[in-house]
Amino acid sequence: MENKQVSSNFIKNIIIEDLESGKHKKILTRFPPEPNGYLHIGHAKSIVLNFDLADEFKGLTNVRFDDTNPVKEDTEYVESIKEDVEWLGYKWDGLYFASDYFEEMYNRAVLLIKKGKAYVCELSANEIRETRGTLNRPGQESPYHSRSVEENLDLFTRMRSGEFPDGEKVLRAKIDMASPNLNMRDPVIYRIAHASHHNTGDKWCIYPMYDYAHPIEDAVEGITHSICTLEFEDHRPLYDWVIRECEMECQPRQIEFARLNMTNTVMSKRKLKLLVDEGVVDGWDDPRMPTISGLRRRGYTPEAMRSFVREIGVAKGNSIVDAQMLEHFVREDLKLKAPRTMAVIKPLKVIITNYPEGQVEWLDAENNPENPAMGVRKIPFSREIYVEQDDFMEDPPPKYFRLFPGNEVRLKNAYFIKCNEVIKDEQGQVTELRCTYDPETKSGTDFTGRKVKGTIHWVEAAHALPAEFRLYEPLILDEQEEADEPEGEEAVETGTGTSADFLDHINPNSLEILQGFIEPNMAGVKPQDKFQFFRYGYFNVDVRLTSPEKPVFNRIVSLKSSFKL
Repeated sequence: MENKQVSSNFIKNIIIEDLESGKHKKILTRFPPEPNGYLHIGHAKSIVLNFDLADEFKGLTNVRFDDTNPVKEDTEYVESIKEDVEWLGYKWDGLYFASDYFEEMYNRAVLLIKKGKAYVCELSANEIRETRGTLNRPGQESPYHSRSVEENLDLFTRMRSGEFPDGEKVLRAKIDMASPNLNMRDPVIYRIAHASHHNTGDKWCIYPMYDYAHPIEDAVEGITHSICTLEFEDHRPLYDWVIRECEMECQPRQIEFARLNMTNTVMSKRKLKLLVDEGVVDGWDDPRMPTISGLRRRGYTPEAMRSFVREIGVAKGNSIVDAQMLEHFVREDLKLKAPRTMAVIKPLKVIITNYPEGQVEWLDAENNPENPAMGVRKIPFSREIYVEQDDFMEDPPPKYFRLFPGNEVRLKNAYFIKCNEVIKDEQGQVTELRCTYDPETKSGTDFTGRKVKGTIHWVEAAHALPAEFRLYEPLILDEQEEADEPEGEEAVETGTGTSADFLDHINPNSLEILQGFIEPNMAGVKPQDKFQFFRYGYFNVDVRLTSPEKPVFNRIVSLKSSFKL
């Protein structure tokens, strides 16, 4: 049975203290994605953490879409996020949208205006940015900072009614332009956007900013512990200010933890979207993508991803995780689940000259030696077979134990064969091998005498089924840790941009497509079926490209890695 218990960490300790002190009788966490892209492996860490903590302490977890920016959001992303959460093995206790609370947020903004805590500003976005100041220089007050409550109420009402064009006015919180925290220097909390919203249609033309909306959403739902990544630590004073000044009854506690950074992996929805938009990949679910949908299509399992996230744990400091660690958990999960079979992905024909023409015998092969309950399958053997091109060398180096002229090897689950003749085409390329077999060396029988050092896999030619194999390398060549940056619209508000420099580090060999053959017992494989191919690794039947005539296999992971847990 899977162990869901969260290992001891500072967030868990805070929850324990809050429960023991009586501050909370039941905890309520939330996973709050913005529906402006597909989730990636970093979001999986947040999902597992929030749901596991709630499960351990018999609490609840909501999924809430932070859909405050209609320009970038879409129902496609909403549905994909719901699918990802459920695929990871979790069921939310409540499913909500920030847009469910737009009226509440508007009323709280009116309250701020009446308290003299917010004002309508007519500076442009660039002017607001220029007058905000720097870490070493205080900001300058807006010339609209001292507008009367009555004027602000009138202008804000007219903003809502659609009287003004986009960008002409914003509503800003009135806090402290001299604050050492730039987030507290009169941040924008509402802007005008005449855009149709996926959930509310054209009802609204003003929309709240993330830093204002998020704490209100948490408070309305009664969230006890608002767990977010470390880049929001500097936003926490504003989070608390909104809760306090909007006079919210519930006062959630924001807690930050280090986001997941992995080698050779992009961890930004904006950068992932750029990969899709530039055609570097064939969609959000491309098996090279670190999106949950991409990893699912490649063949990763939810059990492996949950085990990975639980193993890396929760910390306050940023670090980087070797991507091979995730692959380790995939292997551990699949080694007892995936049937073993043989596939030849770079075929080379072999004629066994002393095997009777027209004869076919069916041999026994274990489906998974580590899991005898999987039983055995029958594989055909005849005069013509395919082996791997890489399993033959005409002029091999020392200690090469596979096929070469005059050498003998074992065919997996079959016989010894000896290479006697090499057939080439006009260009000198090897097209066929002529071999002989020893009928006394049938696999599974008792015999004494000769021994061979090499064992190779094969597929019988007459019954072989054509298949496509897709082998992957990391999409990103270098191993640079990405700087923390907010994922949502707040990145625009803080001036954080998306650099396209990482596109210069795309691996041109991230995908290799090969045409080969599989055993006949694999006829009728279905999308998401998983197998271990002898020597090559674990493969998954592609959900989009597979056809009844020709399955397409994505390599999930190789069989072995130098990574040690």
